[in-house]
Amino acid sequence: MLRSSAITQGIQRSPNRAMLRAVGFNDNDFNKPIIGIANGYSTITPCNLGLNHLASCSEDAIRKSGGMPQLFGTITVSDGISMGTEGMKYSLVSREVIADAIETACNAQSMDGVLAIGGCDKNMPGAMIAMARMNIPSIFVYGGTIKPGKLDGQDLTVVSAFEAVGQLTSGKIDKDKLINIEKNACPGAGSCGGMFTANTMSAAIETLGLSLPYSSTMAAEDEEKAKSAFASAEILVKAIKENIRPLDLLTKDSFENAISVIMAIGGSTNAVLHLLAIARTAGIDLCIDDFEKIRQKVPVICDLKPSGRYVTVDLHRAGGIPQVMKILLSKGLIHGHCINIEGKTITEVLKEVPSNPSPNQNVIRPISDPLYKKGHLAILKGNLASEGSVAKVSGIKKPILTGPAKVFESEEDCLSAILNNKIKEGDVVVVRYEGPVGGPGMREMLAPTSAIVGQGLGDKVALITDGRFSGGTYGLVVGHVAPEAAVGGTIGLVKEGDSITVDATKALIQLNVNDQEIQNRRNQWAKPKAKYNSGTLGKYARLVSSSSLGAVTDLIED
Repeated sequence: MLRSSAITQGIQRSPNRAMLRAVGFNDNDFNKPIIGIANGYSTITPCNLGLNHLASCSEDAIRKSGGMPQLFGTITVSDGISMGTEGMKYSLVSREVIADAIETACNAQSMDGVLAIGGCDKNMPGAMIAMARMNIPSIFVYGGTIKPGKLDGQDLTVVSAFEAVGQLTSGKIDKDKLINIEKNACPGAGSCGGMFTANTMSAAIETLGLSLPYSSTMAAEDEEKAKSAFASAEILVKAIKENIRPLDLLTKDSFENAISVIMAIGGSTNAVLHLLAIARTAGIDLCIDDFEKIRQKVPVICDLKPSGRYVTVDLHRAGGIPQVMKILLSKGLIHGHCINIEGKTITEVLKEVPSNPSPNQNVIRPISDPLYKKGHLAILKGNLASEGSVAKVSGIKKPILTGPAKVFESEEDCLSAILNNKIKEGDVVVVRYEGPVGGPGMREMLAPTSAIVGQGLGDKVALITDGRFSGGTYGLVVGHVAPEAAVGGTIGLVKEGDSITVDATKALIQLNVNDQEIQNRRNQWAKPKAKYNSGTLGKYARLVSSSSLGAVTDLIED
């Protein structure tokens, strides 16, 4: 029985039916499934600029397939625009707001299914968390990736603009070149073009089975994206009839598949945070150590930005995520029995996909000749991160560094020091009180890391933080340090000049100070005053869990 039957049957429900008649229902529509279209359209970011067209295509397909579409909006913020500002504190928070909004709208109106459309980083995990909470038939439609900008024959992404700032301050380019990069980096609609967070999460959702094959790498402005949205809506109506629900798809094996694909494509560190959050909501026993276990088995086979050469539209032309999955499946590195929203197993979906990449492209490498023999997302632990931290080690020439700490209490202070050339080769930059509670909101550090790379120090210094990194970040950087400084984590006890070791080969992050001295410092430490006591950020800081658990706000203690 459809959930909507509760509001459409019986004389006592006539007032409810009257409301629905006002929005276009007729007598024949009350027995059709009511399907929400959660539309993240916004003109504030190119990532979500094209979503209204996809919502319209989806609405049309639902009606033609026998459903009753009900459109509602969800928020979005632009990480790229808010990066390096106080506004970036709202980015991760928006994931929870999006999840709450979709859950509230769908459950309040007893919708029978939901099609969520998103483009920017947090739209995707936010929608997935909502789907897992409600467990009504659901599908995600990705807004699509942006096409690369072009300058002097080179592909540009938004990260190019951030790195250009560091290049300018170190004298590698002049101001005119910086302005030209800025003007050409983002040519139109779509999410950031490399294998950054948005494209990483769209790939993960496709792997998990809650979006259609090939849909996660399509360009936002290409016609196939609209066709995919139409097809997604048709599939959702079918899934409602067949009662295929998110928790049928979200299993431990399917999450392991998603992690494997993320390792293979060189995806964002933020995937660790988001997959942990989605899995916890779905009741799946996934922990941060699972990423390290899978990393040891799955190589990086895609040469994608930020540390590689190609962008996501290149991956699409090379066969997209299905090609990557088939390569992994042929080597027993993903579980072929997991099903998708169509009710098909991965093995069935990939039946016609070749087991080896085409020799006529260089984006996807044969698994016998990977870019890196192990995955790129390493989970580092030690006395600086007893709960764990996340390092992106792809492209690093020197994975081990021991050096003196340069300590900063905020991202702004750190960036100022970098731009004033106060960070030198061998330094370990520490940015703290930027975690989920301390920030609050766990800001991304794309501005400092890009400036470091732009100055030519990407392989010569390390940066560690209890905040996050953008999917566009690369170099010897370690984020998600937990416990964070604001709750008494060891990162809050580091002093200027302390020796710190970051060793990606041993998965170690260590403060080289004896235990007694650390304990003495802990005894003297005092919890800082909250930066926000009210509003969205104040509420978030009071509710949010450790990043090692996904930084969720609805944590249920075991």
